[in-house]
Amino acid sequence: MSVTTFSPENMFQPVPYHHVAMGTGSRHVHVAGQIFRDGNANLIATGDLSGQVAQVLRNTALGLAGAGATFADVVRLRFFMTQSAPEKIGAFMAGIESVVDELRLPQPLPPVSVIGVDFLFEPAVLVELEAYAVLD
Repeated sequence: MSVTTFSPENMFQPVPYHHVAMGTGSRHVHVAGQIFRDGNANLIATGDLSGQVAQVLRNTALGLAGAGATFADVVRLRFFMTQSAPEKIGAFMAGIESVVDELRLPQPLPPVSVIGVDFLFEPAVLVELEAYAVLD
């Protein structure tokens, strides 16, 4: 495997992701920000944060697969979320949990950031996801 994830002792725990990822390899995969549209540009889960999180993960999986990668090769996930608030973390995590088996998401996840933003490029977009992976 080209990616090793871990959480050193004395770093904040428990969290649903590893704090550190190390990747070795010569091919780096960057998946651009994915939103909740499917391959036919249909909106999936309008107004539903959990549904949008699930769909952006599905879209990211497609991008990774196109490069010959999976979530096991990911060294970083970066989510951007509009209307971010602590009370929304439950719905956010429910979206992830709903596709863990379907997408074979590693548990814990690779390093993750969730960044609150004022808006994304379409008003209905609640969340966008970028991924970075390393392949041998």
